[in-house]
Amino acid sequence: MIRPVYPSFASVLSRGGMVRVAGVHSALGGLLARDAGFDAVWASSFEISAARGVPDASLLTMTEYLAAAADIQRVLDIPVVADCDTGFGDAANVVRMVHEYEAAGITAVCIEDKTFPKMNSFANSQHLLIEVESFCDKIRAAKHAQHSSEFLLIARTEALISGLGHDEALYRARAYRKAGADAILIHSKAPAADEIKDFLQAWDDDCPVVIVPTTYPDWHIADVAEAGASVVIYANQGLRATVQALNATFRSIIDEGSTAHLESEIASISEIFRLQRLSEWQAFQA
Repeated sequence: MIRPVYPSFASVLSRGGMVRVAGVHSALGGLLARDAGFDAVWASSFEISAARGVPDASLLTMTEYLAAAADIQRVLDIPVVADCDTGFGDAANVVRMVHEYEAAGITAVCIEDKTFPKMNSFANSQHLLIEVESFCDKIRAAKHAQHSSEFLLIARTEALISGLGHDEALYRARAYRKAGADAILIHSKAPAADEIKDFLQAWDDDCPVVIVPTTYPDWHIADVAEAGASVVIYANQGLRATVQALNATFRSIIDEGSTAHLESEIASISEIFRLQRLSEWQAFQA
């Protein structure tokens, strides 16, 4: 099937159990994540920006992020969750964002409560948040704008990233849930999962909680589930692995003067053909 039929992210969540999501920036990355067994993919603003050689600092437009997410979803039979940063502006911009992403077949988006322009959460920078009610206005606008009841809005609070603490994170998450958010993403850059565990222990709503264990990578999936999270996003490991692999490969070609030493270690051309579904396309040219 050239254009796969894919489930919504809501339907994936409704199956129960832990939902595992891989960060990607291209359709090829999405295909590899699907083949590995991930339930969904995260169209990561960090990865999409890096793939274009620019920082994750609100430098790309909504159109550029949307094009990347749509390219990924177009080839997959698992859903894309689109990282939409601050929503590309105020509540009116969020309305347009929802219209455009939903029309492109994206069934879940995530927006965060930072001021615009945002800076990547792990960058050495000041991370300022907008007022709670202003972000709630964005959430309400997004939920009003959606066409399908299957479309999900994930509200991401950066309270822990900004150093505002546990109580502020809970206060914001509860306000965002009351405003209509379908899920809450709680983010931390602490070297251990303690902040997230404390949040999950205090969370008293049936709304799914999403975590991103970038700086606390030793938290096993079974323990994440036991702590009460519903979704875990491995947001940037694929990009980081790609950079390391390409660095090693390209440097070895320069050093060795040929690619003979690599051929047994890299994907075959036939494997690329499989991922491209070449035989299915060739059937139209017979």
